[in-house]
Amino acid sequence: MIPMTKDLYTIRQMTEEEIPLAVEWAAREGWNPGLYDAPCFYATDPTGFLIGELDGSMIACKSAVKYGDDFGFMGFYMVAPEYRGKGYGYEIWKRGHDSLKGRVAGMDGVVEQQPNYRKSGYRLAYRNIRMEGKATGMSVENVHLIPASEVSFDSLVKYDRQYFPAERSKFLECWIQQPESLALTYVEKGSILGFGMIRKCRIGYKIGPLFSESENIANLISGALFGFPQEVEPVFLDIPEPNEAAHKLVERYKMKKVFETARMYHGKPPKVDLDHVFGVTTFELG
Repeated sequence: MIPMTKDLYTIRQMTEEEIPLAVEWAAREGWNPGLYDAPCFYATDPTGFLIGELDGSMIACKSAVKYGDDFGFMGFYMVAPEYRGKGYGYEIWKRGHDSLKGRVAGMDGVVEQQPNYRKSGYRLAYRNIRMEGKATGMSVENVHLIPASEVSFDSLVKYDRQYFPAERSKFLECWIQQPESLALTYVEKGSILGFGMIRKCRIGYKIGPLFSESENIANLISGALFGFPQEVEPVFLDIPEPNEAAHKLVERYKMKKVFETARMYHGKPPKVDLDHVFGVTTFELG
């Protein structure tokens, strides 16, 4: 047993150089982060990442990323195995939660921890389900599919805002420029009607986000994304359980459930039309 030694335990803000360490911990936990996620996470909110140190060594981490004045998202909640159950995790959790005071706060937590999250005032909104399939290797070309970097960035931010609880231009600016990725929009008559991205991860690729005005457009964008990897590698897509059309989409690619999270909110849940959310951006930042 390793007792909690509060006098030697400190919680502080992570530096930019330390963010990749938290991502590495996430990889060890089996969360399969993207290879180039760390810079985008930090750019979103440089003050939103915490590290818990015991006698100078990292034993815990937590993120509490702020999007403007009204919304925040909790993630990256990890404690080294030998220090779990000692109170260190709760201390850094509370610090992150308190930093979002005055905002609606969201999180994607492991299902079995729901009772603990409820104690802090979080309530279940719905489940997100991680599905795994295989890249098709089949390219898709369509006059309406345009790289996200080639459309008006302001228009992209406005479209994204329809299906995310807050404006996140700093995040998107970095996200769509990741190496080994493909970010596409569906544009018709000058209007963006869909947005999706696939990026390289520790294992295979992940699609996220995948927003669309219709099932047909979502199928078209996803077809191009599934065809992006050069090899027949695993492809993961996190779908909101309430979106019935998303379930049809994953059936089309013979995807199988591998994991699920509990999307929970502290405060009034934001109004997001999940019928247009075919893929969650990330479990870490929402």
